[in-house]
Amino acid sequence: MHKSRYASVKPFTTKDGSIIRELMHPGVHGNANQSLAEAIVPVGQGTKLHKHHRSEEIYHVTAGEGRMVRGNEIFAINPGDTICILPGTPHRVDNTGATELKILCCCSPPYSHDDTELLDR
Repeated sequence: MHKSRYASVKPFTTKDGSIIRELMHPGVHGNANQSLAEAIVPVGQGTKLHKHHRSEEIYHVTAGEGRMVRGNEIFAINPGDTICILPGTPHRVDNTGATELKILCCCSPPYSHDDTELLDR
C-alpha cells in the first residue's frame, strides 16, 4: 500500500497517553523499518514519562507549545523544533500552550506498545 490519507487514519491512545494517528506503519502500510505518526497532546495535558528499549524517535513539532523532558534535560518545544530521542532515554512532553500540541514522530524500529516502558519518576 505505502500510502495513507490523514482523514482515513483512526486515532488511538498510546501507553504514554498521547493521541496518535499512525500515518505510516509496517503493520498496516507495508513499509519495513520505521513508523511515522502524529501525536496530539491536548491543552493542559502531558504524556507519561516513558522510554523505548529499541526505538530511536525523532519528534518534529508542527503546532502548539510545550515542554520536553529528555533524560536530565527540560526545555521548551515550539513549531519547527526537531528533537532526537535515543533508545533507553526517559522522555515526556507537556502542552504548555493555549492550543493542541502536535508532533510528528518517526520511530525506527517502528513504534510498538511492547517496546514502551512507563516510568514512575
